[in-house]
Order: sequence, then C-alpha cells, then structure tokens
Amino acid sequence: MHERTGARDRGSGTIWVVASMALIWFTAGTLVLAGAARIARHRARSAADLSALAGASRVLIAPETACRHARDLAVANHASITRCQVRGTVVVVRVEVPLRLPWFGDHHATAEARAGPR
Repeated sequence: MHERTGARDRGSGTIWVVASMALIWFTAGTLVLAGAARIARHRARSAADLSALAGASRVLIAPETACRHARDLAVANHASITRCQVRGTVVVVRVEVPLRLPWFGDHHATAEARAGPR
C-alpha cells in the first residue's frame, strides 16, 4: 500500500528551485547595475578633481587657458566638461562621464570640483 501523504507536494521542489534562481539572478543583476553606476560616479569625481587641478595650475600664468587645460585633461579621462568657470584664482568645473546600463539606456554620472592656488 502506498502512502499518499505527499501527493499534493509532488513537483513543488522544481517551482522552488526556479523561484530561487530567479531571485538570485535578479539580485545579481541589481548588484552589477549598482556597481556600474558607482564606478561611473567615481570616474566622474576623479575626472572633475583632476580637471580642476589642471585648470588651477594654469590660472595664475594664463587664466584664459585654464579651462582649455581642464577640458583636455577631462577628455583624456573619457569625460566631458559641461561647465568651466574661472572665479579669480579658483577654477570650478562640472564633468560628465557616460554610463550605459543594460535595460535602462544611456545616462551620465556628473561631478563638480573646484581648485585654486594655495
């Protein structure tokens, strides 16, 4: 004689495994997207800091070339300057770094920095 105590649960293990795998893949995808966004933000901050320093290194010698030097350094770091201002001896820059996220399209990570002589 066969026991029928678990007859209603037959096949439920497969459903639980599929649901668990879907949750794991969703979590992994979320972590990858968050990591990509965080890396882009760090790249934007670094590019902004370095660009502001490059501009500040020229602000006392030739203030009219400060933004050009900042822009050149931003391009070398795969970023673009959206704003560059020279305020006295201080250079203020805003930088954008492209961020391509699968399923979410193209975005930008932005950062702002200022630098000047001591």
